[in-house]
Amino acid sequence: MAGISTHILNAALGKPAVGVSVELLKETSQGYISMGTQLTDVDGRIKAFNLDSFTTGNYQLIFNIADYFQFLEIESFYPKVCIDFTVSDIHQHYHVPLLISPFSYSTYRGS
Repeated sequence: MAGISTHILNAALGKPAVGVSVELLKETSQGYISMGTQLTDVDGRIKAFNLDSFTTGNYQLIFNIADYFQFLEIESFYPKVCIDFTVSDIHQHYHVPLLISPFSYSTYRGS
């Protein structure tokens, strides 16, 4: 199934990051426009963003992690994580996982 999904794991706790607000944006000639915002589920996942049209181009995921760490009463350094990536084939699925801890993060292209 083509589209965009994500998964957030709190690497410090070894648990999914539940209830994190994630916004998907697409780059246009006018700048980035929002394609929607969703919250991660109990597994730390957003299985699919509801896209009216899925086109090639540059996209951005903004993970608002400050509220998540505040809820856990854990001091953290990054209020947001912004991941830029390129969709080159609309027939492929783009899974963009994020590993977070209070003072670091890591990402990769998943499957």
